[in-house]
Amino acid sequence: MRNFFVKNRFSFILVAPLAIFAFAANTFAQDSPPWHLPEGAKARLGKGSIHHMAYSPDGKHLAVASSIGTWLYDRQTGEELDLLTDATYGVHSVSFSPDGNMLASSGWNDTVHLWDVNTRRQIHALEHTDTVWGVTFSPDGQTLASVIRGQTFYLWDLRTGTSRLKGRGYSVAFSPDGQMLASLVGKGDATIRLWDVHTGTTLRTLTGHTGEVNRVAFSPDGQTLASGSRDNTLRLWDPHTGQHLRTLTGHTDGVSSVAFSPDGRTIASVSSDNTLRLWDGTTGRHLHTLTGHTDGVNSFAFSPDGQTLASGGGEEDATIRLWDVHTGTTLRTLTGHTNYIYSVAFSPDGTTLVSQEINWGQFTARLWDVRTGEPLRTLTGHMNWVSSVAFSPDGKTLASGAGWKDKIVQLWDVNTGRHLHTLTGHTGGVNSVAFSPDSNTLASGGDMTIRLWDADTGRHLHTLTGHTDGVNSVVFSPDGQILASGGGWENATIRLWDVHTGTTLRTLTGHTLGVESVAFSPDGQVLASGSYDDTIRLWDVQTGDPLRTLTFTFTRSITSAGVGVAFSPNGQTLASWRETQVYLWNARTGNLLHTLLEHRFEVISNVAFSPDGNTLASGGDMTIRLWDADTGRYIRALTGHTDGVSSVAFSPDGNTLATGSYDGTVLLWEITPTSSEPERIAEDVNRDGVVNIIDLTVVASNFGKIGQNAADVNGDGVVNIVDLTLVAGAFGNTTAAPEIWSRPLEGTLTKSEVEAWLREARQVNLTDASFQRGLLILEQLLASLTPKETALLPNYPNPFNPETWIPYQLAKTADVSIAIYAADGKLVRRLELGHQPVGIYESRSRAAYWDGKNALGEPVASGLYFYTLTAGEFIATRKMLIQK
Repeated sequence: MRNFFVKNRFSFILVAPLAIFAFAANTFAQDSPPWHLPEGAKARLGKGSIHHMAYSPDGKHLAVASSIGTWLYDRQTGEELDLLTDATYGVHSVSFSPDGNMLASSGWNDTVHLWDVNTRRQIHALEHTDTVWGVTFSPDGQTLASVIRGQTFYLWDLRTGTSRLKGRGYSVAFSPDGQMLASLVGKGDATIRLWDVHTGTTLRTLTGHTGEVNRVAFSPDGQTLASGSRDNTLRLWDPHTGQHLRTLTGHTDGVSSVAFSPDGRTIASVSSDNTLRLWDGTTGRHLHTLTGHTDGVNSFAFSPDGQTLASGGGEEDATIRLWDVHTGTTLRTLTGHTNYIYSVAFSPDGTTLVSQEINWGQFTARLWDVRTGEPLRTLTGHMNWVSSVAFSPDGKTLASGAGWKDKIVQLWDVNTGRHLHTLTGHTGGVNSVAFSPDSNTLASGGDMTIRLWDADTGRHLHTLTGHTDGVNSVVFSPDGQILASGGGWENATIRLWDVHTGTTLRTLTGHTLGVESVAFSPDGQVLASGSYDDTIRLWDVQTGDPLRTLTFTFTRSITSAGVGVAFSPNGQTLASWRETQVYLWNARTGNLLHTLLEHRFEVISNVAFSPDGNTLASGGDMTIRLWDADTGRYIRALTGHTDGVSSVAFSPDGNTLATGSYDGTVLLWEITPTSSEPERIAEDVNRDGVVNIIDLTVVASNFGKIGQNAADVNGDGVVNIVDLTLVAGAFGNTTAAPEIWSRPLEGTLTKSEVEAWLREARQVNLTDASFQRGLLILEQLLASLTPKETALLPNYPNPFNPETWIPYQLAKTADVSIAIYAADGKLVRRLELGHQPVGIYESRSRAAYWDGKNALGEPVASGLYFYTLTAGEFIATRKMLIQK
């Protein structure tokens, strides 16, 4: 049983109740206008996953917090008015001011953004020291309250955008006149503190509860304050004098929330005992006990006329109940949600109810007809995330698979961006999609099945069964007669299927762990497979016999990363990706040609060749990188997704690149032909087309070697400090070079190494300009290894299973610890890292490591988690996701 209000310290408790009206059925069509597209992108498909919604009090606007920003809609027409982009990692909470002219949004970037609803311009950006969990306006619209992780709240003057008060509290409530604020500290604290909103001074502290106070509510006239506590009681107070008026008893477990009816005549309370109770708002007399929910009640709301109460159940219940307030009887039960109901709210006219479900960190909203109990519609974005994208060979259609919990495939018109079809039927996330060569058939794989669909109509054709674990990859042979599929972690087999009959032609065995990816050679004679066992295998398609096995020579550091494979269009090169690197192989000999190293933290999820074979695209973190496929030269990066890139695919004409992301969108990028390879530069020691930190470390690793050596930059027959300094001096001199510090420096260099190089270089009596520039670069490099500010960085990989690394940097020496919390706010694990010096802790050898287990050594469940870094006075929080 889960009671969300009691356990979830980090829920969005400040957001005002929603008032969702019914509107045109096509309001949330998947087509998305091209607002605020990233540089280089020409279209966006999908709006991102929905996290929260709120209607303006005047009913004119609907705001939707999503993974890519805040969408603003016209309430009457359903027309999209704008996309307010305000957070790198998306928006999780929105709230309108009482007059509807201002909108507050908070995301994962420790900032609350205030927007003018009419002009859609940003008014203020309110900076915090940690993730903001919720915001609410005072009733007079002059003050904004925000709560951050760590049981701290702020009061902001909305005219100036300055902080008026910072106090302790994880939950706050304004009095009806906006002059007073009540705050709760939490973590066992049994007191209520009342504040003067304008002066920021404490008015009084209310004591009497014997257990932690979970929620407070003011009566509509502001004369009474009700509080609910873990001591199983409610207490009524006079907020102006602090006098305790009465204690209401009857609940057999902690009281998680309280609320007054709109007329103040009735008080409703909800408890971990799975019941709601109704009390007389004046005398405190117990009126009714509402029973029927089979799991904790997470949310409830009075109708505007106070005659009806709606309540949302917990994870094992997932129902909404409507109650008659006067009799305490159930009017109707609303079913359709599959997880615990995060919030319920009535429209101002009381005819519509909106409910929100939280499932694996994603929110789904449903609208209901209160009179009949019938569902009106479900409002979603692209749901969880886009796991796979594929162009049809005729270039007209793009398919996107929605991963993990979403179970759907979307079809889009490439030319217009119009959403064509949603394909349903999978019982689990869709990991891979592929079109047949004639563009007529689409294959999708994810659960233990592969489904074949008519690509024009979206009609389901066949279901192919036989795998005993999830299907990670599907691909058609060049002639369209065979479909290959790779099995998941527990199923280390590859199956070849007859596309027309749906029967298994043969099963290929040899891998010892699940198959991450499969790819046909252009002539269809060879199949390549990449596996979690760190090998690539080449197979004879006709016989099923193994031809060759390619292996990696260094130790794996991320157990959840598989090996992906893709053939170049001419079949001469095989690309593979493993963890954070891309490898190019000679497909005939199996010799390694190039290793591409520019991705930083995230495991690379997908790689694709352009149709002419000249360009390679790779995606993993929030960045897509383009490479010269012949030389391995880095070309440029495409940025704009707000979460990791899961899939990349070129259009048949090579002019467009589609990228799918965990942010729930697909971006289409304009791709221009690659320039010719630049002239060889002596300082480019590893010959990847750019002089950077990698060349520097290659020279250092060859110190003292004599004879012919690429690291002997000046050609004097020995590799020494002069060569190293000349390489440093050539940083940034190559065409299309990325930033100099494009790799995590502390994973390659240490401060002591660079200090030693500088000492030795300064002793060399060379006045050459290139050498002197090298000295300057080494000095800058040394400075870069000392961070200017303490920061918590994104964990990697993310999502992960079962382990991850948490990087950070320290600008001051400090005692360091990392606390890991579940989505309900429960502490899962604390990593005590000890007293640490100034430095960058990003590599796997220095970053904090979590094995995905709790304090008892038990593996934790899949889902959303939060990690908080404490380094002296510095505190910061980020999110991460375990996917099993």
